[in-house]
Amino acid sequence: MRVASRARGRRRTIRLRLTLLYGGLFLAAGALLLAVTYVLVAYALPLQPVEAPPAPELGGPFMPPPTPSVPDLSDQLGRQRAHDLRQFLAASGIALVIMAFVSAWLGWLVSGRVLRPLRSMTGAVREISARNLHQRLDRRGPNDEIKDLADTFDGLLGRLEAAFEAQRGFVANASHELRTPLTFERSLLEIALADPDASAAELRATCQRVLAGNQHQERLIEALLTLARSQRGLDRREPLDLSEIAAALLDPAQEPPVEADLNPAPATGDPRLVERLVANLLDNAVRHNIPGGHVKAWTGTDAGRPTVRVTNTGPIIPPDQVDALFEPFRRLDATRTSGRDGLGLGLSIVAAVAAAHDAELTAHPLPQGGLDVKVAF
Repeated sequence: MRVASRARGRRRTIRLRLTLLYGGLFLAAGALLLAVTYVLVAYALPLQPVEAPPAPELGGPFMPPPTPSVPDLSDQLGRQRAHDLRQFLAASGIALVIMAFVSAWLGWLVSGRVLRPLRSMTGAVREISARNLHQRLDRRGPNDEIKDLADTFDGLLGRLEAAFEAQRGFVANASHELRTPLTFERSLLEIALADPDASAAELRATCQRVLAGNQHQERLIEALLTLARSQRGLDRREPLDLSEIAAALLDPAQEPPVEADLNPAPATGDPRLVERLVANLLDNAVRHNIPGGHVKAWTGTDAGRPTVRVTNTGPIIPPDQVDALFEPFRRLDATRTSGRDGLGLGLSIVAAVAAAHDAELTAHPLPQGGLDVKVAF
């Protein structure tokens, strides 16, 4: 700490640099003003020649003293003028040095007052950690650059707090999603092993149930890896066509069937991630539907942007809950059950893939029920 204090004392702070800048500018401006004044006094006001007055005509034995000649007067005035200029230059130089020190002192005071909010912001930022991201600088005062900096930092803290909260929730939900099937599988195995009279058919049925649970966990882990990969961003982009990707994912035998209107929509991105995006949109539309409902898929160009759009019939979704559907492990009924409700990661992967491709994702609930999701690349 002592070494850090000495290092901090030796560094050239903004306050010191502003003080040196103020003092240097004043000294340079004063020196320039002094030089200009000296030149004006020395050359702009030249010495005028002086003529000796005529000798008086006096009678008598007394004669007036000899009148000095004009050259003698000019030399005396020149010397007096040079002496005055030197005195003027010396006095002005002393005044300039004194005012330079005064300006540096005033610059030190003014810069300290101007930078005082930055010092208070620095102290407040040092006290903020992952445990108190809810704190804000909350800068009050004039709407200047310092307040803009404080407001920008408060916005950054807000985004960091939301990211930390999302991470904590994601870890908690993922742990729950992985722990529940593991507990269920262990219970199945313990029950089967505790029964000494269990037949081979019963043991086989237990193994099949454990295998099904294991496959569910594998799909969950794969979805988590896809989500993490999407949030990391893209390493490279390749040409692709949304219509070709959607056509390859359509299954004529699934219920309800997908009504497809696929027009060319060339784009660039990661084909595997875009395929996962379209697959999740279709799977979500089919999975969360009503008996006798329909699913529509459209690809094409919308406002000059390659777009994929999926709509379906389904339960009525409150408008204020649409954004929550794109968060990991968030479902409309707030349950965590698996099965028909899926993994709870489909639309969150869609949002992550869209963000990785700088695509615009919009979702609107339909009045009669269902969801209209559009992704414009």
